[in-house]
Amino acid sequence: MDASLLAPALLSPDKLTLTRCKEILAHLQGWLEQRFDAGDDINELVSTRSQHMDQLLTGLWARHGLAHSPELALVAVGGYGRGELHPCSDIDLLILCRHELNEPLSERIGNFITQLWDLHLEVGHSVRSVAECVEQGKQDITVATNLIEARLITGCYDTFADLTRATAPDRFWPSQAFFEAKRTEQSERHRQFRDTSYKLEPDIKNSPGGLRDIQTISWVARRHFGATTLGEMVSHGFLDQAEYDELQDCQNFLWKLRFALHTVIRRPDNRLLFDRQRAVATALGYAGEGNEPIEHMMKRYYQTVRRVAELNEMLLQLFDEAILGHIAMDVKSLTPEFRLRGRLIDVVDPRLFSREPAAMLRLFYQMAAYPQIAGIYSTTLRQLREARRGLSGFLCERADCRRLFMMLIRHPGSGRLALTLMHRYGVLAAYLPQWNKIVGQMQFDMFHAYPVDEHTHRVLKNIARFRDESCRRSHPLCFDIAGRLRKPELLLLAGLFHDIAKGRGGDHSTLGADDALDFCLAHGLDRSDARLVSWLVRRHLLMSVTAQRRDIHDPEVIRDFATQVRDELHLDFLYCLTVADICATNDTLWNDWKGSLLRELYFATQKALRRGLENPPDLRLRIRENQQQARRLLEHLDTPEQGIKPLWARFPADYFLRHTPEQIAWHCRHILAHDDPRKPLVQISQQPGRGGSELFIYCPDSPNLFGRVAAALDQKNLNIHDAQIMTSKDGYALDTFIVLEPDGQPVSGDRLSELCTDLALALDSHTPPVVRIRPPSRRHREFHVPTRVLFLEPERSSKRTLMELVALDTPGLLARTGAVFSRLGLNLHAAKITTIGERVEDFFSLTNGEDRPLTEQEQAQLREKLVDELNHESKM
Repeated sequence: MDASLLAPALLSPDKLTLTRCKEILAHLQGWLEQRFDAGDDINELVSTRSQHMDQLLTGLWARHGLAHSPELALVAVGGYGRGELHPCSDIDLLILCRHELNEPLSERIGNFITQLWDLHLEVGHSVRSVAECVEQGKQDITVATNLIEARLITGCYDTFADLTRATAPDRFWPSQAFFEAKRTEQSERHRQFRDTSYKLEPDIKNSPGGLRDIQTISWVARRHFGATTLGEMVSHGFLDQAEYDELQDCQNFLWKLRFALHTVIRRPDNRLLFDRQRAVATALGYAGEGNEPIEHMMKRYYQTVRRVAELNEMLLQLFDEAILGHIAMDVKSLTPEFRLRGRLIDVVDPRLFSREPAAMLRLFYQMAAYPQIAGIYSTTLRQLREARRGLSGFLCERADCRRLFMMLIRHPGSGRLALTLMHRYGVLAAYLPQWNKIVGQMQFDMFHAYPVDEHTHRVLKNIARFRDESCRRSHPLCFDIAGRLRKPELLLLAGLFHDIAKGRGGDHSTLGADDALDFCLAHGLDRSDARLVSWLVRRHLLMSVTAQRRDIHDPEVIRDFATQVRDELHLDFLYCLTVADICATNDTLWNDWKGSLLRELYFATQKALRRGLENPPDLRLRIRENQQQARRLLEHLDTPEQGIKPLWARFPADYFLRHTPEQIAWHCRHILAHDDPRKPLVQISQQPGRGGSELFIYCPDSPNLFGRVAAALDQKNLNIHDAQIMTSKDGYALDTFIVLEPDGQPVSGDRLSELCTDLALALDSHTPPVVRIRPPSRRHREFHVPTRVLFLEPERSSKRTLMELVALDTPGLLARTGAVFSRLGLNLHAAKITTIGERVEDFFSLTNGEDRPLTEQEQAQLREKLVDELNHESKM
């Protein structure tokens, strides 16, 4: 290879043509990628690109006649000023001058910058005098930071020296003001990411625990101590060697991640998006089947940013003491071992944790006992880290630690902050070997928004909140149940273990249940309590699956669920665990619709348990009660009595079982007032019930009515979550749908009237429904979900076939599914629609043309047609 292609300094400026410069950059990029793949030190690679860019810019500076311009300096700022350039990093330049530029010089500078743009370099530049730099820097901490780490590339040294003097700490941003500004800047940046590092698509640079947090430490150290590298902080006593090594290790990994990302996407973007993660994992050498490379890479990422966040917090607090002098805070004694510095807990004896590992748990018990404690003092945090790393085994192996852990779990204040900080500072991982395995454990899907450990931490926080008065409004049933639980610590333990076996292979619920049982017995719980916790872990998905995927108005479904739950104590615990789990899975999963389903299931099961499972409900009595209550409501609305009886005679008995008196009265009032029964009647409840907008359709039944409704609602960007499909004795559809907006809310009030009109027109039309063909989203394109059609064992007295459909969530899926049912002459009676991230898990209740359960041959035919239809559409 031509040496000049990797060392532009070997070329004279007149040979740096646009073509030659492009060749140099292309060869440099190829060489860097080759060396990266070969495993060269990432620090050397990042530095090498910066050095070669210095050479190229110096040559181009001369080529454009700027080297002969006195008092003009070309200065690198930002990451380039630190000598750090990733493959697509911005090249931030400051062209520094002493006097106002004349027109010829301005034109030469313009030509210089234009050539850099023509080379497709990501250049950020400014042309300023020293005075202008100082003025801008005093107003903007970001500009000030760039100036503080400025580096001369070429040009007048004296001009650059003027800038260095003008931005010295005694003249420009003293270290105290600089520290406070950078700490505020970091807090604001963290808030943009909701103060969490655990995003499915993180920003490697700006997310909490990312590269910016390491840079913040460096900037503050540089301003206060004059330390230009992290290593120099060791000599100043603000980093010990182990902390420096850890911080350097974290930075190296994040740099490799960023280097690989830039190599893959060929542009300066630091977001690790779904559609980039597989290629980046491959570039970093992660191997395995399926999504394993991505999950291994992301696990390392989450573990890294947690370590950075911990070090960042500790070091900024140490800076606070050194720079702002916040050492002699108000100090109060808590116990002979611990004291309170302001609102931070501090250890009296610096060797306590190393000498007595159980003291780590006593520290967190104090945090549970004293609500005024807001965090851990910096030196105590450092001692905690050192002791944690010095452990020869897990804390749960020690009897004194097991006793203290249960004291902490039983304390009503444990969920406020203690468990959070035990998770954040790695003490839970040091206590429990199973927890250590799930730290940073990621699942590559669009459903789970957090790694397993962070999700579980959020479950524990939710459980703790159920006892707060603030929960009375958002989760009133959880608040009521939590207030009467005799042993609330059992719920916390179930939350701790419910997902702890993920990533091991096998059924995580079964494996976790075994772990929970062993843990409880080892921690002194009696066998009855231990079995309860184990059962909750094993069955923690039972209630959500039943509520969202089964017909909870079917007495057989309630009976089966109640049989598995066994008693009201198990029901209470399971309900609270289910709500806590759903709310902690992602920020958009919980809505009023899910809440209403779970409450309905809870109260129906409670009623069944109190009645006794050996005493099934009298369905005829329930029908009569619903009719009587509905009649009273209709009389109150002045509905003529003479119209009610003949109308109800047309309805099947099942109608009165599956609808409330309020629904029956609402339907009947509008049917009796409907002018032309040949035209569709479409009504949407003005008062959203059951957490969603209730859509009622009454019209002559026709083939593919469900598909037509689904297509029309898809056109309106509305989602179906539940459907009850019924037909009157004389062939009229009595269909009820629960529909929600994309954000999980009921249909907006200003859309209701237009929606009813448009849907009625669509149903009255004789043209086939229009299914929107839209390409899958960027995220969805990264997932392959094979279409699966499963037929479940029917309930004991069921005359219908229950089918589960698992497929990639694509636009118009329900409409296409309904069309298949229609082509095969099948009757749809009910649907439960569940979207889990990138995939759907929908349940349909079906009969054949003779209104009987599907035969094995009909099931096989339906499976074949659905797979063909949906797989074809998902590839479009």
